[in-house]
Amino acid sequence: MATVLLIGTLDTKGPETAYLRDRVRDLGCDTLVLDSGILGEAVGIEADFNRRQVAEAAGSTIEALRNAGSRGKAVEEMLKGVRKIALDLQRQGKIHGAVSLGGAEGAVLAAAAMKELPIGFPKLIVSPLASGQRKFAPFVGTKDVMVMHSVVDILGLNPISRTVFESAAAAIAGMAQACEQRETSSNGRKSIAATMLGNTTRPLMRIRPKIEERGVDFVIFHANGVGGRAMEELIAEGQFSAVLDYTLSEVAGQIAGGFHVGGESRLDAAGEAGIPQVIVPGCLDFIVFGAKHEVPEQFHERPMYYHNPEFTLVRVTRDEQLAGTRFVVEKLNRAKGAVTVVVPLAGGSIMDIEGGAFWQPEVNEECRQALREGLRGDIRYVEVEAHINNDRFADAVLEELLLVLG
Repeated sequence: MATVLLIGTLDTKGPETAYLRDRVRDLGCDTLVLDSGILGEAVGIEADFNRRQVAEAAGSTIEALRNAGSRGKAVEEMLKGVRKIALDLQRQGKIHGAVSLGGAEGAVLAAAAMKELPIGFPKLIVSPLASGQRKFAPFVGTKDVMVMHSVVDILGLNPISRTVFESAAAAIAGMAQACEQRETSSNGRKSIAATMLGNTTRPLMRIRPKIEERGVDFVIFHANGVGGRAMEELIAEGQFSAVLDYTLSEVAGQIAGGFHVGGESRLDAAGEAGIPQVIVPGCLDFIVFGAKHEVPEQFHERPMYYHNPEFTLVRVTRDEQLAGTRFVVEKLNRAKGAVTVVVPLAGGSIMDIEGGAFWQPEVNEECRQALREGLRGDIRYVEVEAHINNDRFADAVLEELLLVLG
C-alpha cells in the first residue's frame, strides 16, 4: 500500500492535518505524520514522529530549540530534522509521497525536505503563501514540488478549507499510488541534457527528433536560472552521458543580473564528470527582467526587446559579454572530458542579428577572439556562417554532437 508522509506544525495545524490524513486514508493510502512544530504539543492528532524525535534527528533537543534565542534559529535547526527523517523514509522505500499544510513557518519546514526528495517522488505543499507577490524558489528549489494555494489561512475547518484539503488529499494519494506502482528500472537508453529558451526553441526542436531516432533520450532544461541549476545537479548524479549546452543566458545573468542567474557552479558538473560537452555560446548577449515597467532604472538606457507581457530582455554591455565569455572559457578549460564549442557567426539570439536591437558585431568578434585564444588547445572550436536559429547551424551542432557521442 502506498504511504504518504504528512508534515505539519501540529501545535497550530493539528486538526487540519488530521482532516487531511483521514481523507488520504479514505483514498486507499497509509499515512505517517511528522510534527515539525517547536513551541507546543500536538493538538487533535498523534504524530508518528513527534517534535522531540524531529529535534533529535537534527542533533539537538526540543528544549534547546525552544531556547535558541530567536524563532528563526529554532526553525533552521528543526528543518534539519524534518529533512533527515523524510529522506531516510524515502530511501528506505517506506513512503511514496509527502504533503504539508502550512503557513510561512510550516511551508518552509516542509520545503526543507521536499526540495531534497528526488524528482518524480510526489511532493505537495498547501499554503496561503502560494499567491500574490511571493516567490516560489524557497518552496520548490530545483525540484518538482507542487504548490497549491489554500485560498484561506490554515486555521479551522470550513467549506472552503475542506474543499481545498480534499483536493490536496486526492492529488497526493493519486500520485503516491502511481509512484508505488511505477517501474523504477532503467530503460538502458543514453540521455543527453540540453538547454533552451524561447530564443533557441527552433533549433532544439530540429535537433531533438534526430537524436531520439538514434535511441537516445533528449532532456531539455529551460535556461531560466533554475533549469540550469537542476541540470547541473542531475549531471552530478550521473543521469546524463553528454550535454548540449545551447543556451547560456544563465551565464549572462550570473555576470550582469536579472532573473536568469545560473550561479558560480554553472558549467561545472559535466566537466567534473568527464562527460562530452557541445557548447553553443547562445544568449550571452542579454539578461532578463519582468514587464517593461519593472526593469530597474539603471538599465533604461540599454537596448531592450519586448519578449512578452511578462518578460523584457536587456542587452548586456561589451564588458559584461566579454566577462561572460571568459567565464565560459575558464569553466571549459577545467573539463576532464571532450569539449566542442560551436559558434554562430551571424548572431547568438533572436535580436542578435543584422538589423536587430542587440546586433553588435564588433563585440561578438571580440568574444569569438576570446574563445579562440583562451580555450585549451585540445578543445574543438568550430565557427558556422549562420545565425543560431538557422537550420544550417542546428545541423552543424547536431553533427558535432553525434561525433562526441561516438
